[in-house]
Order: sequence, then structure tokens, then C-alpha cells
Amino acid sequence: MATPKSDATLKRLLSLHPKLVDLSLGRMERILAVLGHPEKQLAPVVHVTGTNGKGSVLAFLRAILEAAGLKVHVYTSPHLVRFHERIRLAGKLIEEGHLNAVLDECEAANKGEEITYFEITTAAAILAFARTPADVVLLENGLGGRLDATNVVARPAATAITSVSMDHQQFLGDSLAEIATEKAGIIKTGVPCIVGPQHPDAMDVIIGHTEARGAPLLEWGVNWRAHEDGVGGMVFEHQGTSLSLPVPALPGAHQIVNAGHAAAIARTLDVAQVRDEHIAEGVRSVDWPARLQKLKSGPVVDALPGDWEVWLDGGHNPDAGATIARFAIENWKDQPLYLISGMINSKQPAGFFKPLAEVAEGVHCVTIPGEQAAIHADELAGIASEAGLPAVTAETALAAAQAIASRAATPGRVLICGSLYFAGSILAEHV
Repeated sequence: MATPKSDATLKRLLSLHPKLVDLSLGRMERILAVLGHPEKQLAPVVHVTGTNGKGSVLAFLRAILEAAGLKVHVYTSPHLVRFHERIRLAGKLIEEGHLNAVLDECEAANKGEEITYFEITTAAAILAFARTPADVVLLENGLGGRLDATNVVARPAATAITSVSMDHQQFLGDSLAEIATEKAGIIKTGVPCIVGPQHPDAMDVIIGHTEARGAPLLEWGVNWRAHEDGVGGMVFEHQGTSLSLPVPALPGAHQIVNAGHAAAIARTLDVAQVRDEHIAEGVRSVDWPARLQKLKSGPVVDALPGDWEVWLDGGHNPDAGATIARFAIENWKDQPLYLISGMINSKQPAGFFKPLAEVAEGVHCVTIPGEQAAIHADELAGIASEAGLPAVTAETALAAAQAIASRAATPGRVLICGSLYFAGSILAEHV
């Protein structure tokens, strides 16, 4: 199979800046001006930031809006298997020819100037969105908010902030308040901001920013909430109303909150005209890979006996580890749990592993294949051991699964976890 042209272009674009991350809006403003300001030609925009859950919230929101018959553009990152996953045009992943065209145009407009990979590819997405009719544009923030490349729309239809926690401290600050300040940088004057559950330190910052900008605040626990109904479904409460909904297609109690957050955003949009049945259909039909996803076939699945299960999750920070641990306690007590993990060096593996030490038998650590920023398996195993998990190393996820199967006395579950990049390498071979 021939290598897509976009692969070569994307590889070349990586060399345009010496750093992978260099938070600034100046380069985005420059290239967008050369391109004719496509960011001013977009359909109504929903801009979402946060530490955990923003991708899932956008997946639910897309499903709800599409159930209402709307054409929806979506920008998310990172991708799992193919870059095209980042850019969804009116319901479909961008086609190779279209992607090549906007990448080439952005590269020409940039004229060899320094610009990060994320910035120039974000510009390409915005250019594609501006030229393809749609009713709504959903933008997932990349890193932080205030200086993120997506923060170039002067007046979105709505902004949203999912749970803020400690992550990317080297770029965003060493305290929750500092990180929340960066996230709150997407809040715009007079634009509604729909906020998920927050630590008080983060919520105080967000409230301060909405008050300073006169932005209407819709706060979790005040203006909306979502919870299990005790009989296999969920309840969404919003501005004094209550709606019974099916259990979300994505597993875990945290996804109930994410579904509710998406519903609250959808009801805030003037363009949407979302009815209750659209919310129900979106919650029921949502699809978002590598979020507690059960794998059905592939090398790792085949390496284990038929009475085993293999799951995949891309969570990679301490809050994600705690979320997975809660899910395991609530749903996986019937069989022992074994981890296969790979992580990158910008994360906090000790914080990720610590809550999992309470629920897992051990972890097989893998160096993520083809990832320059991967933590070496030996180092990762040492960190996992210090966090309380019996840890060994493995050459590959397949080798890890074979080792687990050979030593386990009873059927169990395997969870592949620690990084979206690792999850992507697994999904390339599994379904």
C-alpha cells in the first residue's frame, strides 16, 4: 500500500520549529492573516478546554448535534491511528486530497517561517472548516487555552471547561490555580461558558474570569448536573428541568458527567434547536475510541485464552488513573486485572500508577514503539514499582499479553493504558 502524500508533508512540517510546544498566538495570527482570516469565516464555534474529558464531551456533543440533523465540523487531537482523525468535515473525516490541499496551502503561506506542527495543522483545519458548509464547529483545545493555537476565534458561540487537574506543569504552571488561569484564557466577553466539576481552587479562577468578562456561567452543581438513576440509566438536570436518559454508550460513571456536560452545551447553542430525543440518541450512539474500549480482535486478544477480556484506555495523568481505578472497583471485581502500559515523558507516571496499584495485580511496561518522547520500559517499570505495582518490562504489548497468559492461574482482564499514542499503536492492529 502506497504511503499517503500527507504523511510526508506532515513529517516535513515537524521541522519548521525547533520545539514541539511553544505556546504563543503570534505565529497563528500571522499565518491566518496571510490565509485571509479563515477563523472569521467559520460557522458558530464551541471551544472546549480542560484536563480530562474534553474529547469525550466533544464526542457526545457531536453525536447530539448530528442527531438533531446538524452538519458538524470537529477538530480534536492527538489522533490515534491516522492524522485525518483530527479533522472531521460535516460528519466525515477529511479526505486525503482535501488534507493535502490545505496543508500545501498553509505551508506556502507560512513561507518557511518558524511555526509549530500543531499551529500549522490547526491553521489547515480552520481553513478546511471555513471552506466547507456546516452548522457548528467544535474545537478541542490542544494545551492550556490562553495561548493555544485554537484560541483564535474572537467570539465563539460558547466555551466549555471540563475538569481541570495537574498536567503539563512545565508549560502551564505548578499549581491548580495557575493551570486553571491558562484554561480560563478561552473565556470570551459575553460568551456563555459551561463548566464541568472542578476543584474549588480551579473554580475560583474560572468564576473570576467569567465575572471579569461578563460571560454567563453555567456551572456544574448549580445550573446543571448529571447522575446515575439507579435503574440502568442517567438523569440530566438543567436550569430547573430534569430529563431521563439511557446509560451512555461510553462506559464509566465519569462518562455520565461528560454526557451531561455535552447536553448542557447543546441546550445553550441558539443554532442547535436540540430536543430531548436528540440528547437521548446522542448519549446512546456516541463513539469515541480508546476510552475504556473493549477490544474484540487482534494480536493481543488472540494471545489470551477466550475467557479473558482486553480493554484499552488512553488516559495518562493522575486523575485518569483514579478514574480507571474507580471503574475497576465498580465493574471489574469478578476477575484479576493486569496492566500493559506505555507512557511519554511529559506525563506523571507515578501519579497515574498510584491509584491503579489498589486494583491491579501488576503491570508490564512497554516502550511505545516509534515515539521519541516515550519513557523507556525499564524506567517506567521502576516508577510503577515505587508506586506500589509489581512491574516487569516487555518488548511489545503482544509479548506482555503472552507473558500474562502463561503465568496467570485464573482468567482475568488486561487493560492497555498510559498514553493516547500507545493506544493509537494498539488500535492500528486491533478492533
